[in-house]
Amino acid sequence: MGKLLLLETLTGHVDRVWSAAWHPNGLTFASCGEDKTIWIWSKSDSGKWNADAVLIKGHTRTIRDVAWSFCGHYLASASFDTTVAIWDKKSGEFECNATLEGHDNEVKSVAWSRSGNMLATCSRDKSVWIWEIHHAPDQEDEYECVAVLNGHTQDVKKVCWHPTEDVLASASYDNTIRMYKQDTVDNEWEMLELMESHSSTVWSISFDATGKRLASCSEDKTVKIWQQYGPNNTLGIACPEKETVWKCVCTLSGFHTRSVYDIDWCKQTGLLATACGDDTVRIFREASNSDPNEPTFDLIATEEAHSQDVNKVTWNPVVPGVLLTTSDDGEIKMWQYEETD
Repeated sequence: MGKLLLLETLTGHVDRVWSAAWHPNGLTFASCGEDKTIWIWSKSDSGKWNADAVLIKGHTRTIRDVAWSFCGHYLASASFDTTVAIWDKKSGEFECNATLEGHDNEVKSVAWSRSGNMLATCSRDKSVWIWEIHHAPDQEDEYECVAVLNGHTQDVKKVCWHPTEDVLASASYDNTIRMYKQDTVDNEWEMLELMESHSSTVWSISFDATGKRLASCSEDKTVKIWQQYGPNNTLGIACPEKETVWKCVCTLSGFHTRSVYDIDWCKQTGLLATACGDDTVRIFREASNSDPNEPTFDLIATEEAHSQDVNKVTWNPVVPGVLLTTSDDGEIKMWQYEETD
């Protein structure tokens, strides 16, 4: 078992804070919210977190999501104004140097591929877009939409890239998860097998460090663990056309009392964190005697983290056990997970 220790509470946003994203170095993060601003925070020499910049000119409506590129040079923001803004510090200060347009409705999520060559966005317009990035020395980068994927039948809430491959996952209001990959022959993006198990909106998804498992969370108050199986697997699971398939191998139910809005799988420790509409953050760990094909997870920490809905949980990519949360209460909180026995 363990506990979450509150390290710091950060304020500055007006109204709800929708999302936050760690810079790859773990020393900086960005936050965004209903106030149409992006805040850049960094850790001072004293150990306190301070706001280095407030970005106010990129969007005209709520900013729903932010994401850093893995190189750390670019920040993307997704807004209800139907656009995605790309920020960088080439001039010494953060500036919006590209605005991606095309979605017909609110953009809900944005994510950079691990390779850094692609960006994914999703929207209330039911589509997932994949953008290819063309870097040119001494010139502005160009972003070309190379695929519009219309597999979902409702609002798409989240996009998430595989940790090592250019494979994309998306979660939707239609209760499903979809996977996409690029065909090696014609380079066209294709949709893989539909992943169905949740009975309501899938709010968020997160890969584990290997990319062979995916965690999902839902309006149905459950968390599900999905396992990847390839051709000729030992369990005899059918893989049509010799493609990998994903199967739900575990459902965590009875732990959350309201919608589970976000989930993050720590790439360092294997811990799962969830953000819930009951104002609480929960930490789960796979049991030591767990069967890989029928895994079990234990609830090891519960913390009433905010006074309103928790919207985001995200583990520090460098410092094990440090967790960032955001909420409808307008606050950002920094936590440290510690073992108690």
